[in-house]
Amino acid sequence: MSEPSPDQGGIHEIAAPAKTNLWLRILGKREDGYHEIETRMVALGLADRLRLQWRDDGQVVLRCSDPSLPTGGDNLVVKAVRALERHTGRSFGVGIDLEKHIPHGAGLGGGSSDAAAVLRALNEMASLHLSAPELAAVGAMIGSDIPFFLYDRPCDCRGRGEIVEPVPAGEAPPSLRVFLHKPAFGIAASWAYRRYAESRECVGFSYSGQPGPWGELINDLERPVFEKFPVLGEMKSWLLARPGVCAALLSGSGSTMLAVLEEGADADELTRETLARYGENGWIWTGRTA
Repeated sequence: MSEPSPDQGGIHEIAAPAKTNLWLRILGKREDGYHEIETRMVALGLADRLRLQWRDDGQVVLRCSDPSLPTGGDNLVVKAVRALERHTGRSFGVGIDLEKHIPHGAGLGGGSSDAAAVLRALNEMASLHLSAPELAAVGAMIGSDIPFFLYDRPCDCRGRGEIVEPVPAGEAPPSLRVFLHKPAFGIAASWAYRRYAESRECVGFSYSGQPGPWGELINDLERPVFEKFPVLGEMKSWLLARPGVCAALLSGSGSTMLAVLEEGADADELTRETLARYGENGWIWTGRTA
């Protein structure tokens, strides 16, 4: 994750990487209505880009390259600025240009990463000198995934996701080569967690863990998601049968399917086969975990 840096025009730029969950286990429902989870998150080479510049009028103005996304007070980016204002007792007039590359409703954490990037950028721009744990505590007030993005390494996350323990550098295996496919529809994380309790395993779909260099790859949210969207369960089975695919699972709450590839796998051929089978309007990205 890159730190913001000013250019000659006073604009600070920062990357906001996507994430995926190598495993996601749901341990039960909490008294506050959230689910207790344990998950290992890793960043991806895919990233949004943000450009920030101070404004003299004291306003927070967000502009986004994706016109379908709200840019007002409901956006996590704006919420992040307001949360930092409350935490520091300061006001931040700032213009933010958000260049989206991470699809919405994909289980890749784009909105949370954007919010974390703004916290990191303002921390440097305003010389606040807040530590990563302190920024993570600010982020946790507005989104469960935000704290992960305030660290520069894979993390194990617990609670509702806000309790973050970075994986020691010596324990992290090499990065994985991955293939992502998101169909034309998205899935809200709140819906997937809400449906988990009453969902049932669907016959014909595999929910079992898969071996990987990081440990067992598994996602408990596949159960409610595959029940509602059986095409995603079929896609998992189909990906697992492709040459060069080591493992496949739902990314976070979906709707993106993640395939872990062998180093010599033909990603171009897999892309062609995927688009031919599931339609040209799907989104595909091939790259590596960070």
